[in-house]
Amino acid sequence: MHFGALLATRLTSLLRAMATEFKTKRPRMSYGSSDKSYFESYADITVHEEMLGDDVRTNTYKKAIFNCYQSFKDKVVLDVGAGTGILSCFCAQAGARKVYAIEASNIAEQAKKVVETNGLSERVVVMQCILEDAFLPEKVDIIVSEWMGYCLLYESMLSSVITARDRWLKPGGLMLPSAAALYFAPICDDEIMVEKVNFWNDMEEVYGVDMSCILPFARGSISKDVMVKTISCENILSHPQLIVQFDLLKVSHMDIQSVQHRFTFNSFGIADFQGFALWFDVLFPSYEASISNGLISASNCNTKLTDSNKTGQDVKKKNKNEIKDLHGCEDHNGDDEDRHVIPNLHGAHQDEANEKPNQKELRSEDILKPGIVKPGMGVPLLLSTSPYKRETHWKQSLLYLNSEVQVVQDSQIRGDLEMTPCLDNHRFLNINLTCHVDNSPKISKNYFMGYELPKNKDKDTTD
Repeated sequence: MHFGALLATRLTSLLRAMATEFKTKRPRMSYGSSDKSYFESYADITVHEEMLGDDVRTNTYKKAIFNCYQSFKDKVVLDVGAGTGILSCFCAQAGARKVYAIEASNIAEQAKKVVETNGLSERVVVMQCILEDAFLPEKVDIIVSEWMGYCLLYESMLSSVITARDRWLKPGGLMLPSAAALYFAPICDDEIMVEKVNFWNDMEEVYGVDMSCILPFARGSISKDVMVKTISCENILSHPQLIVQFDLLKVSHMDIQSVQHRFTFNSFGIADFQGFALWFDVLFPSYEASISNGLISASNCNTKLTDSNKTGQDVKKKNKNEIKDLHGCEDHNGDDEDRHVIPNLHGAHQDEANEKPNQKELRSEDILKPGIVKPGMGVPLLLSTSPYKRETHWKQSLLYLNSEVQVVQDSQIRGDLEMTPCLDNHRFLNINLTCHVDNSPKISKNYFMGYELPKNKDKDTTD
């Protein structure tokens, strides 16, 4: 291949990969920026185009709201972080008497136009203000919000939802979504490494200058902080584990200040262990149109909070004992013909050696109490950002190590993970990770999820 053509091919491939990796739903602000900058970022229409373009996300919310239309009929709804107002419109179309749509950014002006265009101005009130400064003339029956950020907790919007619930939700009120769960698993992602290696190794062939010495530095740029990128289930090296889950009726501000998890993974086979992937699921209560007894309490969809310090084997053993009692929930990630009830996913277990990774993935059985789906109720809806499901704009959040560690069948990957809000900006995340494989040296690494790095940030160390 001609040198110029070779270079162009490599550059195009690398730039395309970078564009995919770093395309984000919510703009990442500069370190230390205020809430004002955060809200101003949502005035950018491209942010909303990306969210609305995620049909998995938007259609799941729409279906969850319309499936609960008997619960919405003549009720009062609060939409926290209303954006362009589409969820508020869904609520009004489902029969809500009044919808208070709170949006702090200037996109609220566009939301008002959307409401007016759809003839809903008498029932949907768009309020441009920070939720904490808002005044509502009445309590609400239902709170709807799309609050989830990368790693579930990035941007700290859940805190505002908790505040709204404590101030305005009536006893027995409904939360959409009603529960959330965060998962992670070790990964091997050779593709991004190969792109980097090939690019710098090709410089000598193209220009006659050996630049392979830059590879360690380029490799470090990948592992510097949390990367938002889509991976496939083939990248997963072990059964995913549940880090934490929240019942949206019960979660407190204190619960989200520090999320900690001690883990033990057993590797599927021989591979280069290169880091971890994090993703989340949220659950929506869903009821048949035959339900006609007014508002149904969200307490019917309580979560079962699992001890975050249990190992994957502990959780896996518990799941096997509970699956037979679980009615399941509907997976809304995919086209209609691909949707399934969760028990069909787990079904009859195969032998351990023959079992596919996605058959062991922890899902609704960790969120729902066994048997809560009663006769006359529709199955709850599950919105998943898992690599086992259709891609969403959240993708997955990846924590790369500075160097890979080879694992073999049943190698044990042990360690601890902690997620906390950044002290300088509560909307950013600090993630502290320690891990080791079998008897290898322990790796300690701190990841920052924001745009710029804080000064004097600790580097990763190996003991």
